[in-house]
Amino acid sequence: MTFYNYLLSSLPNEFTAKIIYYILITIALLLACSIINFLVNRVVLKYITKYIKNNKYKWDDVLLDAKLFQRIALIIPGLLIYMFASFYDNLQDIIQKVAIIYILVIISLVFRSLLAAIDSIYKQNPVSKERPIKGLLQIIEIAVYVVVGIAVISYLIDKNPIYLLSGVGAVTAVVSLIFKDIIIGFVSGIQLVWNDMLRIGDWVEMPKYNTDGDVLDITLYSVKIQNWDKTISTIPTSAFITDSFKNWKGMREYGGRRVKRSFLIDLNTIKICSDEMVERFKKIDFISEYMEEITKEIENYNKENIINTELHINGKQLTNLRVFRAYLTNYLKNTIELRPSSTTIVRQLAPTENGIPIEIYLFVADTRWVNYETIQADVFDHILAVIDIFELRMFQNPTGNDIKELMKK
Repeated sequence: MTFYNYLLSSLPNEFTAKIIYYILITIALLLACSIINFLVNRVVLKYITKYIKNNKYKWDDVLLDAKLFQRIALIIPGLLIYMFASFYDNLQDIIQKVAIIYILVIISLVFRSLLAAIDSIYKQNPVSKERPIKGLLQIIEIAVYVVVGIAVISYLIDKNPIYLLSGVGAVTAVVSLIFKDIIIGFVSGIQLVWNDMLRIGDWVEMPKYNTDGDVLDITLYSVKIQNWDKTISTIPTSAFITDSFKNWKGMREYGGRRVKRSFLIDLNTIKICSDEMVERFKKIDFISEYMEEITKEIENYNKENIINTELHINGKQLTNLRVFRAYLTNYLKNTIELRPSSTTIVRQLAPTENGIPIEIYLFVADTRWVNYETIQADVFDHILAVIDIFELRMFQNPTGNDIKELMKK
């Protein structure tokens, strides 16, 4: 005598017997699933966790952190329900379909955990900064969801998956229009990574999006950047293909950061050096040798060409600005750690209504921002402090104090 027959004989009608039967079967299944889940989590997974934590491998720790084993364990209740669906008689097909759909959803979550673990393991390799695979893994994840989705729908409507795929072409245009931005981001993400236009850790500057900082993450649809003020900017990958941006990666790889800054000299202070000035400049360490060589060169030239030097306009002459440029060049080469084999020059630009610009152009070997700014500031502090020694003056628009001093006179 079966349990159902017993209920049928004990209860007033068949409907009540079936309801009670289904309720009891469901409770029994749920209880069995709970017991199995308890045993798996408290015994099997506990043992696996202990084994993984104590071995020498690191990749399996990543699988554990991604909850891969916990999600695999979730398949067991689905299999159990599918196996005992026959107890539900007329409801067997519905119960089995629910169980299959549940198993397919869990399988997609298992793949998601696996792909996340692969990404984490790959990031431990230095090459991951050059060739991140997160975008590729996202493509695989989307493909898994699509396959699972087609399988679920085809199972529900009891049709071959090929039947569903045959209608894909008809809706491609509509889907392309609706998901245009996603598709563009998808293609841009692939171009960005595989053309090596951007890497994790790169310093990028994108004024259009008010972004200036380090790349934290590159996904299929967006790039995450931490700005120097510690804010986070998320920019579509397509923007890095369609808009311009500056990547400072080349500067870091070169090992030198450029200083290109100019200051203005008052035109009225530029003059030919007198003998007294020449003698004074010879006492300056950074240009003493230069002064000896240049004065001899000028003197020999004027003698060989029998030039009357009573007027300074005749022959070759030495100006205080030329001496100052030579001093700055030697000062930079002897006091700053420059990038080897790089260009170092103190040059004169075209005169303006505000004076004559003198530009310093060099590459500092220290690319760190704070150190770079400190070196640059030290150089210009020194220039401001010593320029009077060369009887030159910086150009500066009149200030309130200048007007007050003028009124006192």
